[in-house]
Amino acid sequence: VQGFRDNRPDERMPRILLIIDEFQEFFVEDDKIAQEVTLLLDRLVRQGRAFGIHVILGSQTLGGSYSLPKTTLAQMAIRIALQCSEADAHLILSEENSAARLLTRPGEAIYNDANGMIEGNNLFQVVWLNDDKREGYLETMHRMATDRHLHYTPPIVFEGNLPAVASKNPVLNPLLEATAWPESVKVDYAWLGDAIAIKDPTSAVFRSQSGSNLLIVGQNDEAALAMMQMAAIGLASQHPIHGTTSTSFFLFDGSPADSYLNGKLGEIKSWLPHYVKSVGWREVGPTMSDLAGEVARRHAETAEEFSPIYVLIYDLQRYRDLRKSDDDFGYSSFGSDKPATPSKQFAEILKEGPAVGIHTIVWCDSVNNLNRSMDRQVLKEFELRVLFQMSANDSSTLIDSPAAGKLGENRALYYSEEENRSEKFRPYGLPEAEWIDQVTAQLKNRVPEDAAAESPIKPYDPPKSKSGFSDDEPPSFRSSESETSFEFPKFGEPSSDFT
Repeated sequence: VQGFRDNRPDERMPRILLIIDEFQEFFVEDDKIAQEVTLLLDRLVRQGRAFGIHVILGSQTLGGSYSLPKTTLAQMAIRIALQCSEADAHLILSEENSAARLLTRPGEAIYNDANGMIEGNNLFQVVWLNDDKREGYLETMHRMATDRHLHYTPPIVFEGNLPAVASKNPVLNPLLEATAWPESVKVDYAWLGDAIAIKDPTSAVFRSQSGSNLLIVGQNDEAALAMMQMAAIGLASQHPIHGTTSTSFFLFDGSPADSYLNGKLGEIKSWLPHYVKSVGWREVGPTMSDLAGEVARRHAETAEEFSPIYVLIYDLQRYRDLRKSDDDFGYSSFGSDKPATPSKQFAEILKEGPAVGIHTIVWCDSVNNLNRSMDRQVLKEFELRVLFQMSANDSSTLIDSPAAGKLGENRALYYSEEENRSEKFRPYGLPEAEWIDQVTAQLKNRVPEDAAAESPIKPYDPPKSKSGFSDDEPPSFRSSESETSFEFPKFGEPSSDFT
């Protein structure tokens, strides 16, 4: 207090009023939240009033298995009790004061400012304000604020039963409204939804390091799609369409043809001025080959910075070509020159891609389908994970915690293995059409009319080894009419007794 007055002698320290209705909800379970709330409220009640911080707690009952300790309640000198049972009267007022059980009229109450002692009882009637008067007062307050040109930060309203609204992201909106692209970005943020806390929206952070891929698991297909759409918009807003800091997107939409979400992922292409490619079913193999070649090319170069590429795969379980091979432990015929399968190239992209700026975002509907598509080693390449409601066993399999087993509607859990933390949040709903039109116009206004985004994939020629063979090409047989011989690398002449 003295420090505040010394630094701001002309300003009064503002009072803070903390009002918690139904505070007993904090103590429904004897868990970490209840323990933290107990400590914090006790400190606020004991010490806060000396610094102008006051607490008002309201509840229908103080009975229950868990509650605030009596030592904390004893520090609250003012008690108001409406009609209640004798047990609650003792808890609210004091052990000797049960006057509240004698109240009979609706709205009749006891005001006590003597720590609940009987001599402090004062009967009063709770004020009644009908709807018309309440609306009138609110309109008058609003009109006065408008006339005086008063502007306040809008309140944080938690609508827990609804999806998060994309257009209300306070961090993304300034990026979209800017007239120029950010000069430099060290890490990329993909916003996923609103946190169940007073903080910025929940975001996945992509860095140029191994494991920086995002896995979304659960049967909420609409929320998974909305997350991918919002991730693309957020990532695009941080990068121009040209240069080493540009970004590109490859979209794999595996949604069924009869689904109302079919084709929704591909709409991103019309929203962004960046290079966006929608990969058809017949293009899965060639595209994976191109991306694997780009990974190899980037590892062969010595550039310090590469333009990021994001691969978005929606409904992974429907891509048979990307599913792990059943003959991983088999042996192919000696000398056969088989190209790498799309599944192996996909695994290589997940493993080696993030270090050179190629990241993957995948949605799969269940842990069983995920295990059919990938083995455990490949799953380790997803250090960023989002879980919807699932069984406690599946949750423990993915994040070593059963926490996702307690998620309800419009809830998800974000887990970062690098930071070893989890965060509960409300996933975004599908973006509104009007907001998408606005975003599209804002991003395209930064791009000159004659500018066009180009594919980030460049031709890749595998390096040749000293033997004259490509490093990724095995020795081959050659055949003629008279003989079949093996073409050995020319490391030296065979010995004289070689047949």
